[in-house]
Amino acid sequence: MAKPSILGVVTKVVDPQELYQVISQASSQNPAEVHASSKRVEELLDYFGTFDGLHEIAATRSVPLPVRKQSIIQFKNKALNHWRSRKLLSDEQRVRIRSRCMTFFDEEDDTIAECNEVIVAKIARQDYPMNWPSLLADIMDVIRTNLEILCGSPNSDPRSTLALRRGLALLNSILKEFSGVKLLAGVNTMVNIIDQLHEVMFAYYSKLSSMISALVPLALSDQRTADNLIVAHFIYKCLVKMALWLWPKLTTQPESVFAKLEPWFLQLFESSTGQLKILSELRINLVLALRASGLSDRLTLLSIDRLTRHVRVFGKFFRRLQQLKPDKFVQLPTGNQIVLYYWDKVVQATNGPPELIQDAPTAVFPVRFLLQAMVLFKENLSKWTPFRKGGPKTETSIDCLWELWPCADENRLALSQEFVEDAVRLLVTRFIPLNLADLEGWMSDPEEWVNLEDKENDQWEYELRPCGERVLMTLSSQYKDYVTPLLETTFKQIIAQPTVDSASVIQKEALYCAIGRCAIHLREVIPFSQWIQHNLLAEARETNQYYPIIKRRIAWLIGKWISDMCSPANDPNVWEILIHLLRDRGSGTDSVVRLTAATALRECIDTVDFDIDVFVPYLPTAVIELVKLMGEADTIEVKQRLAKSLNVVIERAGPRIAPHAQMISEGIPQLWTAAGEEWLFKAQLLVVVTSLVSAMKEQSSLNGLIVPLVQDGLSPGVAINLDEDALNLWVAALRNSSSLSYAGGPGLVDLVPLAVSLLSDNLDLLGKIVSIVESCLFVDAPAVLQSFARPLMNAFVKALTGQAILTNQRDILVCLQFLTQLAPATLWGQAMHFAGVFSHIVNLLNNDESSSTLLTECIYLLARIALADRQMFLQLVSATAVTMSLPEAKIWEAVLDHWWRQFDHMSEPRHRKLAALGIASLVSTGRPEVLDRLPNEIFNLWTDVFFEVKESKSLADNEDASPLTLHWDLDQVPQSYYADSENTAEFDRRKMLLDNDPVRTTQLTNYVAAALQEAERTCGGTHIFNQYINKTDPTLLKQLQNELQGE
Repeated sequence: MAKPSILGVVTKVVDPQELYQVISQASSQNPAEVHASSKRVEELLDYFGTFDGLHEIAATRSVPLPVRKQSIIQFKNKALNHWRSRKLLSDEQRVRIRSRCMTFFDEEDDTIAECNEVIVAKIARQDYPMNWPSLLADIMDVIRTNLEILCGSPNSDPRSTLALRRGLALLNSILKEFSGVKLLAGVNTMVNIIDQLHEVMFAYYSKLSSMISALVPLALSDQRTADNLIVAHFIYKCLVKMALWLWPKLTTQPESVFAKLEPWFLQLFESSTGQLKILSELRINLVLALRASGLSDRLTLLSIDRLTRHVRVFGKFFRRLQQLKPDKFVQLPTGNQIVLYYWDKVVQATNGPPELIQDAPTAVFPVRFLLQAMVLFKENLSKWTPFRKGGPKTETSIDCLWELWPCADENRLALSQEFVEDAVRLLVTRFIPLNLADLEGWMSDPEEWVNLEDKENDQWEYELRPCGERVLMTLSSQYKDYVTPLLETTFKQIIAQPTVDSASVIQKEALYCAIGRCAIHLREVIPFSQWIQHNLLAEARETNQYYPIIKRRIAWLIGKWISDMCSPANDPNVWEILIHLLRDRGSGTDSVVRLTAATALRECIDTVDFDIDVFVPYLPTAVIELVKLMGEADTIEVKQRLAKSLNVVIERAGPRIAPHAQMISEGIPQLWTAAGEEWLFKAQLLVVVTSLVSAMKEQSSLNGLIVPLVQDGLSPGVAINLDEDALNLWVAALRNSSSLSYAGGPGLVDLVPLAVSLLSDNLDLLGKIVSIVESCLFVDAPAVLQSFARPLMNAFVKALTGQAILTNQRDILVCLQFLTQLAPATLWGQAMHFAGVFSHIVNLLNNDESSSTLLTECIYLLARIALADRQMFLQLVSATAVTMSLPEAKIWEAVLDHWWRQFDHMSEPRHRKLAALGIASLVSTGRPEVLDRLPNEIFNLWTDVFFEVKESKSLADNEDASPLTLHWDLDQVPQSYYADSENTAEFDRRKMLLDNDPVRTTQLTNYVAAALQEAERTCGGTHIFNQYINKTDPTLLKQLQNELQGE
């Protein structure tokens, strides 16, 4: 059965019984049935009525639960993207689906209920309020009715509570969906929703919060308490969604339609700060009471978990407000008080027994709560300053905070010196020191511990220790007049004290960490060189069993201090310490120390002030140890980090790495093979080899390593991950090589077939491959063409006639120009014809839609061919005429027409001179098609170039040494000519080609005069030649004669 749609397209109509049967099979526990039904399910999703049928199955409670789940998941995944489709849904079906969505309030299965939330929110985004005007009212009716039951009944009604939870979750999803709408219609709808909900939801929460605030320990085991908490939590989440959507608009559009909601927003924020204090204190007291009594039944734990989550949502609300508008957040009434309250809880937590702080909802001070507190405090610190704008330093009590929103800007909060110093001491003594869990992680899995430490910069908001470090850094920046003297004094006290037991070692490590984090502000007060010489050198060599903790931090500290530019990397003691820590395998050290030293080494070397002369004595050991560590490491992340360090060493050492190149290269194959499909590490290995090749320049003898790496890196299935790095290695090898062959094994010439294959078949890499072919030609064009001229030309033609973009086509034509300069015509002329290169150029010239850029490059190429071998040019024209079944005159016509037309597109003098030289070479052949153009186009072209390109020969005592002075070429060629080959052998090769280019070495007037004389002889003598000349305008002819005679 088929149903014609309004558009006339016939759509099959689903059979409800078949749909039910197929969905039942898809939800079966039998893999064979699932596999058999999957294809049919996909087919039925394109039938009319399928979406309505799926939704009906999901809403039918008598259907088995797995079938209902499968149906609603399929509907959620597929129907929402086609909700407006008239081919798959009718208006009647959409009405039925919307109506059915309102029947899931008492749904017991969470998966089905959560899918329904997504479905309602997505449909509402498209249909509310126009096609679903009753949506909000229906949901609010369910919430109001069941909330009255919850608050009015002394006993808990599970079905009513379930409906209330589902209704609030549904409302929360709708608010979340509309919060993301940017279009004006969606914004207006959101305003309308908030208008309807903000007061009533605030009232609902106020009612429940008063009940929660009166909780006592015994009430925690009551189901009603757990219900009140989860309902209050959902209501508050809805309030938060509305407030967060309003917040940026209130701050940026104060006079807009949102202004009327500002009082409500401020009321919500102020009440939230007050409620957070109440709930936080209540929770702390309840948990302490439960710990004392030992009560831990299921309902009690559930209630505590829900209360903990609810407290945490306040912190999320404050943090998001702070993130959205940090400048305005500090101006909110009671905003600063709540942040300081949070900090007070941090202080309280650290002053109590350590067991009070745990990453668990039943902890007195859950880690997540403390993290929220510290992050809020840190972010506000940047807005609290001890300086008034334009005024003197002030000290303000922490109780002197804003009272009124309008005057907030005039009363900036500044923390007292005592407060700041206490905060610093707390951070350095309680949060920054390594704890037992850190040390256990260090010992059980050193490499993973190092990996996690390396990720602290990204994860600092989720761990107490890195978060504490960031708070300290912010305090040091904002209150440096307080923090710097305190850390300086502490440093002087601790540095002189003996460090022999674990406690003193851990505390010293924390101080070193603090110094490293605040290095920029301490560099003027801490004598770093003396500290290294008198203390750190000795500590780095200490064999105490606890000293790996200190040594690891010393390496980190040195790397941090120097990478932050607090000291230059030119002190031998720096390298003495780092190299010792890198290679030491005796007592008092471990792999964490060595891995940290490797990272610190990279940070110190990769600085502007790095002095290779100071580092050279340590270079052999650094290379040996880094290669050894790479071989010993178990995890790919650590291997990759070590490879990065080795790469930086190679880059900064430059040619001085040559004596160690063999040792580095010998370790690469084993690492490469062991890496398997760890593409990031393999890419890093390619980078290391590339740096090695670039550093050694022409000294490199790594072809035996380079060739297989490039071949493997560009092989099918691997290239998608490694092509860029493999190509970079290939380019570096070619540019720094003096030969394509290698007597001791594989040579770069063995990669030419791969280049030819990629050139013809890989459009994505075409630009890079063309540059590789170009580099091959610069190394040894004759060798390449002797073996690969035909396949190379075929590949060029395939790329030019395929889908290559204009830039790549131009690059190919430029490459062909170099080819004609770098090898004799006998090596490329025949291949150019048989491959169809010349034919393609003729086709381009005859195509009215060809780009002027391409046409100009074609003329440059033709000029190069004519300049290289005029007889080869004539042969190519003749052979192409036969191939294309055209008279030669037609080909000459196309070539000469565009030679004149494209002349105006040539902006650089060297190119205009090239065109003049090329056409002069063709004139010398005496071809009548060319000589016919002499009186007008060619003479005009020459006189234009004569006028622009002034040249002279400076006669010296030795005529052979007399250079051609190019008055027109005072500037260098465009940088693009060198193709980023600076500091390589290829740059010199390109420079040599440029210096010996006939365009630069041949005087145009002499060349033209000789060409005219040759033409006169070739065409049959003066009588015949004058027949062409006499057609010239006398004025033009006189001007030309003057130029040729040097007048």
